[in-house]
Amino acid sequence: MRQWFQSTFRSTLSVAALATGLLAALPVLAQEGPLENTPPTGITQEEIITRFAAKEKLFKEARDHYTYRQDISVRTLDGKTVTGEFNEVFDVLFDDKGRRIENVVYAPQSSLTDISLDQGDIQDFRNRLPFVLTSDEIPEYNILYVGQQTEDELHCYVFDIAPKQIVGKKRYFQGRIWVDDHDFQIVKTYGQGVPEIRDTKKKGKEEHLYPKFTTWREQIDGKYWFPSYTRADDTLHFNLNDVHIREIVKYQDYKRFGSSVKILYEGKEVPKADQKDQKSAPDQKKPEENPPPK
Repeated sequence: MRQWFQSTFRSTLSVAALATGLLAALPVLAQEGPLENTPPTGITQEEIITRFAAKEKLFKEARDHYTYRQDISVRTLDGKTVTGEFNEVFDVLFDDKGRRIENVVYAPQSSLTDISLDQGDIQDFRNRLPFVLTSDEIPEYNILYVGQQTEDELHCYVFDIAPKQIVGKKRYFQGRIWVDDHDFQIVKTYGQGVPEIRDTKKKGKEEHLYPKFTTWREQIDGKYWFPSYTRADDTLHFNLNDVHIREIVKYQDYKRFGSSVKILYEGKEVPKADQKDQKSAPDQKKPEENPPPK
């Protein structure tokens, strides 16, 4: 999100800065168990990272062969009053040549006035909210093991991550991930897209700030943990004023695209119509959106 000024920004982010800053505001959900700062047993931290990164690469490749609907809602609020709103619903599909396309099915005119969505927001909607950390991307991040925690019936290893450096205009994720100790896949993320641009000199320059968000995943076709629900409820502290923002992003109707491409999981092809083993993280892990204020 931005307010209208102009500036340049370059920064290097560290896990230490992350731990003292962003994660200090980590929301505590009722279904979470206490975070236990105990080392893993029977497996090293490095082995966990290697295993989940390999699974994430499979997940990323597989998701590229699924269709789904993405529903984005962004609101600004003054107390309980909605002061502006942006909505977009689009289907991720394939054309007759098998090329991935987006078909917008609902996009009323935005009424946002306190902020405007920038290219960083668009990239986050597509790539940072459904964050993926594959073996190809591991070298770009500092990864710190912080302990173990239960998410309802799932037992998870917990890691804090931050980019080692910001390269060009590339967007990164900074925050915390929960890795299921059975499937070794990321089942939940909390953090934000970076970098931000802050007008530290208060000379009327451009600022780009982004809310902290939580994304929950659900298991699709009994194999892959795909993102299903993202929620952000945060206050962006611009120099001119604070803006309370609430985002809800839903990912629905995952369906395997019926092409000749084979999707493999642990060396075996995933059946196209295998929906019987589908399961999701418990419903209470996906908080309901607050009803619109009257």
